[in-house]
Amino acid sequence: MDENKDIHEENLNTETQQPETTETENQENVSQQPTPEELLAEEKDRYIRLYAEFENYKKRTLKEKNEFYLYASKDLMTSMLGVLDDFERAIKEISKNGNEDDLKGVELIYQKFRNKLVEKGLKPIEVNAGDVFNVDFHEAITQIPSPTPELKGKIVDVIETGYQLHDKVIRFAKVVTGN
Repeated sequence: MDENKDIHEENLNTETQQPETTETENQENVSQQPTPEELLAEEKDRYIRLYAEFENYKKRTLKEKNEFYLYASKDLMTSMLGVLDDFERAIKEISKNGNEDDLKGVELIYQKFRNKLVEKGLKPIEVNAGDVFNVDFHEAITQIPSPTPELKGKIVDVIETGYQLHDKVIRFAKVVTGN
């Protein structure tokens, strides 16, 4: 039994012993560790990058917040465009065969309504017959044979006015182009 105990103690001693290191290995380990100046430079670089990332985050969220405020009323404006169109059609019909007092009253209400929408950032897209077709602002409903050679590939008629909210198109101008 004493023999087994001795063998067991030897195994424990060999397992717990650290391998011996030479002086040159110790010097190499010391030289591989970064110096305090290197650690400071590394931490400073991390700090600067983190600070720049945070500044970019603040700018991005501020921009998104401003865009949200600018375009928060987009759905409301889009729904009001139908009412604006109805006013324009009513004014045309009353001017054809209505009396002048009715026309003045409807025009007054129309102008007041339109001015309120313009105050909130709504702008009509100006389109005239003969303008060049631009896909950024116009939607071609149909093409017809152009009445004159100059109108070939250009706008012949405007069916529905287009609108922008600040600088984003919320409804394209519906036009007829000549071919």
